[in-house]
Amino acid sequence: MVSNSLPSLNSAWHTIDPVRSLDLLQSDRKIGLTQQQVDERLQEFGTNELEEAGGRSSWEILIDQFKNVMLLLLIGVALVSGALDLLDLVQGVGKPGDIPFKDTIAILAIVVLNGALGYFQESRAEKALAALKQLSSPRVRILRDGKVHEIDSEQLVPGDVMMVEAGVQLAADGRLLETSNLQIRESALTGEAHAVNKQADLHLPEETSLGDRLNLVYQGTEVVQGRGTVVVTSTGMRTELGKIATMLQAVETEPTPLQQRMDQLSQALVTGALILVGVVVIGGLIAARSFAPIRELLQVSLSMAVAVVPEGLPAVITVTLAIGTQRMVRRNALIRKLPAVETLGSVTTICSDKTGTLTQNKMVVQSFHTASFSPSVTGEGYVPEGKFLIQGQVANPTDYPEVRSLLLACTLCNDSLLQSENGQWTILGDPTEGALLVVAAKAGLEQDQWNSKLPRVSEIPFTSERKRMSVIVEDAAKLLESETGFLSTPYLMFTKGSPELVLERCQKIQYGDRIQGLTDEQRTQILERNNQLAARGLRVLGFAYKPLDNVPPEGSDSAENDLIWLGLVDMLDAPRLEVRDAVARCRTAGIRPVMITGDHQLTAQAIAEHLGISKPGDEVLIGRDLEKMDLPELERHVDRVSIYARVAPEHKLRIVQALQRQGKIVAMTGDGVNDAPALKQADIGIAMGITGTDVSKEASDMVLLDDNFATIVAATEEGRVVYTNIRRFIKYILGSNIGEVLTIAASPLLLSTGGVPLSPLQILWMNLVTDGLPALALAVEPAEPNVMNRPPNRPDENIFSRGLGSYMIRIGIILAVLTIVLMVGAYDYTTQNFGNGLDADRWKTMVFTTLCIAQMGHAIAIRSNSKLTIELDPRTNPYVWGAVIITTILQLLLIYVAPLRSFFGTHYLTLNELAVCFGFSALMFVWIEMEKLFVRWFVNRR
Repeated sequence: MVSNSLPSLNSAWHTIDPVRSLDLLQSDRKIGLTQQQVDERLQEFGTNELEEAGGRSSWEILIDQFKNVMLLLLIGVALVSGALDLLDLVQGVGKPGDIPFKDTIAILAIVVLNGALGYFQESRAEKALAALKQLSSPRVRILRDGKVHEIDSEQLVPGDVMMVEAGVQLAADGRLLETSNLQIRESALTGEAHAVNKQADLHLPEETSLGDRLNLVYQGTEVVQGRGTVVVTSTGMRTELGKIATMLQAVETEPTPLQQRMDQLSQALVTGALILVGVVVIGGLIAARSFAPIRELLQVSLSMAVAVVPEGLPAVITVTLAIGTQRMVRRNALIRKLPAVETLGSVTTICSDKTGTLTQNKMVVQSFHTASFSPSVTGEGYVPEGKFLIQGQVANPTDYPEVRSLLLACTLCNDSLLQSENGQWTILGDPTEGALLVVAAKAGLEQDQWNSKLPRVSEIPFTSERKRMSVIVEDAAKLLESETGFLSTPYLMFTKGSPELVLERCQKIQYGDRIQGLTDEQRTQILERNNQLAARGLRVLGFAYKPLDNVPPEGSDSAENDLIWLGLVDMLDAPRLEVRDAVARCRTAGIRPVMITGDHQLTAQAIAEHLGISKPGDEVLIGRDLEKMDLPELERHVDRVSIYARVAPEHKLRIVQALQRQGKIVAMTGDGVNDAPALKQADIGIAMGITGTDVSKEASDMVLLDDNFATIVAATEEGRVVYTNIRRFIKYILGSNIGEVLTIAASPLLLSTGGVPLSPLQILWMNLVTDGLPALALAVEPAEPNVMNRPPNRPDENIFSRGLGSYMIRIGIILAVLTIVLMVGAYDYTTQNFGNGLDADRWKTMVFTTLCIAQMGHAIAIRSNSKLTIELDPRTNPYVWGAVIITTILQLLLIYVAPLRSFFGTHYLTLNELAVCFGFSALMFVWIEMEKLFVRWFVNRR
């Protein structure tokens, strides 16, 4: 057996040379592993798969739905109601035409529907891990027993020798043994957009960051060029991708503010209902001094319990959130998880990437800086049209030899392509290199033309250590010095990269059409200019060239000595025009925007200050400093840091956790695979729709279809509107429920006989239809003018805060008083006129109708807390008027259509009786409008 000490679990493979790596893994470069070794390692390490941690099963999710206290109360009501009906059947008691168990069946149907609704919301499978699994190649070529085999990637083990080439998705982590022009795209893992040039013979320091380990390869990354041989060091959950999967599954999903508030509401309602039921039953028994009225008191209690529970509320909230998602899609925000709609309204901090989100992700050259000229360039985007201005005058750059030489270097030292499709100019490759092609094309230097005149014969690729690249071209056409501006030699080498590092390799400078020595004063001036440009948020590249008699050996670093300095080129990833206003709206709304970027801190500061994210002098936290902090220390900084620069994607999780421990509700953007844990941890994880990986999208709550920061702010506004509307229809629904409960509770105290005014079935009708349809219409109420001029909704805010609780109680009492007055009068009227006949219970239908129609006036009046209904434009929400008309018609059908009248236990009302119901109902509308006038005339004036 292979020892458990096999170092694939903990070795720093980037610090070890290839031969030593093979020794440690007990493998052989020419033979690979033997079949016996493979079997033993599969036994020890398992298959090369990402494992899913155990979560709740579908049955557990379903059972959890019925642990909700409101549903438990309804189940209890249904059982008691069923027991009473069964007792009636046994005793032969009951009214003719009554359908046994109809209340029980109706209540249980509501319980099942609400449980199913909750189940379908919660049972959405976690697909982030599935997306991670798709990053692994299904088949891989390896060397075993001295022969090349193609196997399923699940059968890979540490020590396998793996062959990779262009187009292959890497199936495991490994140490490179040899490479040939190998480039790997690691953006999904590291967030770095550039393909990385890999080198097998490097020995790197232990502290080298993941993205700079050029001698290693990682599972889930893609070979874009060249080929290589790799010894597998880690498989399955031990790979870097596996570590991300572990982090992703370790993040616990916290209930959203809305879910917490609904739990509060459920507990408050059920507690109140049980107390009220206890008071009515015990009080009734004490008053009667016997158990004779126990049946009637139980019926009263059942009706009260059903009246307390807002059965239609879960459905109304779900539909409201769904409507919110549709509105957000129209504003380029795709909501993946419904509760996230409301959570957006509570966001206090938005952590955003810079490139592509705050900026346009289109690099545009702003100016050049040669020995004697600093021409600026006009033009937008990638369209190769613009002007060159020298000292404010339009000039032809090719008339100035040093500028022409710099432009030619931009064209030739370049791996990107400028393309036009259907009139749209696009860049195939790196945006920075694309900007260089565009500016050269503006001067008339076409890439295809010069690539054919001066074909590339060799190159020294860019690496993160060298921070520069060089290309060697052949003077194939034997061009004259006058045409190229360069010395006539067999070969020319062009170099571009970090200005500091290119400049330190230069000994000369091109001045006009002459070459002269580079002085210390000129070096200082160039570096000062570079710092000035970087401080303005510009990306700066330095260019140089060198005549050559021979092509240097491949990868020869020494060939880049004794260069001739050409100049600086600065470019800007311009901020999106709408972002500055969006940031200002954030500030007004009490939301703090935070920039998190991998760019240089000076660039980040310049962009952040321009957009209003930070002020001059604000603290900037660098990735390397962040790594040295523990979580408590980071917590002390997050409140005052608005810019995180040179930050790796894996740092985002720590930033989110620190902010959340400070009580913030955090929205976090991301696009890479290793952004996924931070996106899942954040209260609102926001993935990029254009540049985002499938893994980041599956881990997120929201996807930006346009990758634009302004869209986050627009979605936050919609979230506030949704939460305001949820509060509005909760006030509407629960105000009605309180009125129903008080009316039912008063009936045995005020009426000598006659029973309960409302049956459970009628209460369900009110809660689902009479309350439900207008509540849905209130859910599409447009935004109030000040929605983004107030602080975010506090996440710990009680559902009854800001006057909602007092409003519900006040309106419930008014509704109950109006209905009780009608109930007493109607009861006396029917008992006097109809005695104990079939129409003796007509008063119950009048109570039922009054409660229902009163809610219609309530729905119309509650659209605004301050404006009178007559001051509101009915066209802003015609759905309310439509719902009121439809619901009123439906209520009348229950009275005047015989089958419905029989099923719901209602009675035929005369027009006079109906008019009385409408008259009392209208008083509800009048009262709410009078309250608005009182607040306007007396409270606000004080």
